[in-house]
Amino acid sequence: MTQQRARIGIVTVSDRASRGEYEDLGGPAMREWLGKALTSPWEAVARVVPDERDQVESVLKTLCDKEGCALVVTTGGTGPASRDITPEATEAVCDKIMHGFGELMRQESLKYVPTAILSRQTAGIRGQSLIINLPGKPSAIADCLNAVFPAVPYCVDLIEGPCLETDESFCKAFRPKHAKRPQA
Repeated sequence: MTQQRARIGIVTVSDRASRGEYEDLGGPAMREWLGKALTSPWEAVARVVPDERDQVESVLKTLCDKEGCALVVTTGGTGPASRDITPEATEAVCDKIMHGFGELMRQESLKYVPTAILSRQTAGIRGQSLIINLPGKPSAIADCLNAVFPAVPYCVDLIEGPCLETDESFCKAFRPKHAKRPQA
């Protein structure tokens, strides 16, 4: 039996990148990190949208509901500026907010920069999809994914998504010993 290919949404929220005025560095950084971390089959579904709440909400709904993404990672729009609306858009489309993700990402980022306290990253569940907001800086994306990703495969298991397996030398996923593994 072949393992189900996971679809993973990769969303860059940026006015300038969406207009082609700025090279999207965040989306490729997320894709590269996931490529190193995951050993199970997966495919990226990438989008670049401006910092417009209705457009961010729409792309999140589409990736979760129509594209069947078990995981959606976003970059950008998590600061305190007036155009930073990614957390609000995420919270608006989610059934459950997963506060621990944002708390851990801020805690990890504070090891590197004191301004991490200004970050408003969050995560939530929409149906059978986990949405995680990441910062915009590629090095901060890696720092945050390194911190939270060990819990992601088990979270996806719990919401009945595909089995995400990781390269344990890069990112060791945690699953309780008693946890029933999804069928491959």
